[in-house]
Amino acid sequence: MSPNKEIIVAFDLYGTLLSTESIAKELAEHFGDEKAQSIATLWRRFQLEYTWRLNSMGQFESFSSITRNSLSHALADSGVSLDDSSIASLMKAYDSLSTFPDVAPALKALSETSGITAVVFSNGTQSMVTNSVKSSPDLSPHSSVFADIITVDSVRKFKPAPDVYRYLAEKVGKGKGSEEMAEMWLVSGNPFDVVGCRAVGMQAAWVDRAGNGWTDQLAQGQEGRPTAVVKGLGEVVDVVRRHVEGK
Repeated sequence: MSPNKEIIVAFDLYGTLLSTESIAKELAEHFGDEKAQSIATLWRRFQLEYTWRLNSMGQFESFSSITRNSLSHALADSGVSLDDSSIASLMKAYDSLSTFPDVAPALKALSETSGITAVVFSNGTQSMVTNSVKSSPDLSPHSSVFADIITVDSVRKFKPAPDVYRYLAEKVGKGKGSEEMAEMWLVSGNPFDVVGCRAVGMQAAWVDRAGNGWTDQLAQGQEGRPTAVVKGLGEVVDVVRRHVEGK
C-alpha cells in the first residue's frame, strides 16, 4: 500500500466509541446500581446474540427492534419488568451513550491529522447512529471528524457477515478485491468484529482497554488475529501509519 494514498479507517460505534455499559446509569434509577449493571451486561449480550442468530437464520430485523427486544429479554431474565414509558425512555437514552474516556482526545487529534478518512461503521440503524454521532453530548462535538456514517440497513445483515464489510468497501469507493480490502482499517473493541473484517482481508486495530490481551480462538493464524492491538484510541493513528510505512 502506497503511503501517499488516503487511508480509510472505519470506527465501530457500540463498544468502541460508545460504552454500552453506560446505560447502567439509566437502569439504576429503576433497580439500583448492582442490579442495573447486571441487566446492562445481559442487554448487550442478548443484543449481539440476536444479530448473530438472525444472520444464521437468514433473517433481518432492525437494530432498533433488536435493542428493544433484547432489553425485554434481559429484564425478564433478571426477574424484573418496566412499563412501556420507561422502556421508551431507555431506548432514547441509548442514543446518548457515554463515550470512553480516550475517545474525545483521540478524535481531536484525528481531526488535525491529514491522510486519513474516518467513517463510522455500525450495526445500528441509520437513525440510531446518526442520533448518537450528531446529538450525543459526548460524541457530537467531534462529529465533523467522520466523513460518513455507514450502517448495515441496506445490506440487511449484521457484522460479522462478509457482505457487511464488502458494503463498507463499496461505500468508501474501494473495490472488493484482496488488495483494496487490505487498504482499509477497522477500529473495534469487539473481537467478533475484528475476526469478521480480517476474514475478508481488511486490517484491524483491536481496542483492548482492559489490557487482557487477545484470547479469541475462533480462527487460527494471522487471519484470526488483529493487525494491531491498542490500549486506547489515541494509539490508532500511529499504528496505522507505521503499518502503511512498513515499519
